[in-house]
Amino acid sequence: MKILILNGPNLNLLGTRESDVYGTKTLEEINASLKGLAEELGVRIDMRQSNHEGELVDIIQNSKNYAALVINPAAYTHTSVAIRDAIAAVEIPTVEIHLSNIYSREEFRHTSLISPVASGQISGFGPDSYLLGLRAAVSIASHAKKSSS
Repeated sequence: MKILILNGPNLNLLGTRESDVYGTKTLEEINASLKGLAEELGVRIDMRQSNHEGELVDIIQNSKNYAALVINPAAYTHTSVAIRDAIAAVEIPTVEIHLSNIYSREEFRHTSLISPVASGQISGFGPDSYLLGLRAAVSIASHAKKSSS
C-alpha cells in the first residue's frame, strides 16, 4: 500500500516560524517520524511539499495510484476551491491534517474547504497530527480495499 503525504505553503519553514503555534520540529523531522511509522505499518509513503497551489493540484490529480492521501493544505485550507475540487475528482480516501487546532484560532481559519471532500480531519496535535493522519489513512484504505474485493 502506498500513501501520499502532501504539505502546502510555508510548511517548509516549520521549526523556524511561529513556534508558539506550530512547534519547533522541522518538516524534515516530521518526515523522519512518518518514515518510521510507515515502516512499522508496512506501507510506503511519498512525501511532497509545495508553496504553489497549481503544483499541489497537479500532484493530487496524479495521485490515483495511491491508496490514500494525507494532506496538510495549510493556508489553502480556507481558500482553495481548486485543491478541494482536485481531491473530489481523484476519489481516493483523504485525511486532512493540521498541526494547530484551526477552530481555536482566528475566525477565518474555522472554515475548511477541504473537509467536505475528506474522509476526516485531524487537527491540534502538533506533529502527532501527521502520525495520526497516516494511521487513519492506512485504516481507511485497508477497509476500502476489503470492501472492493
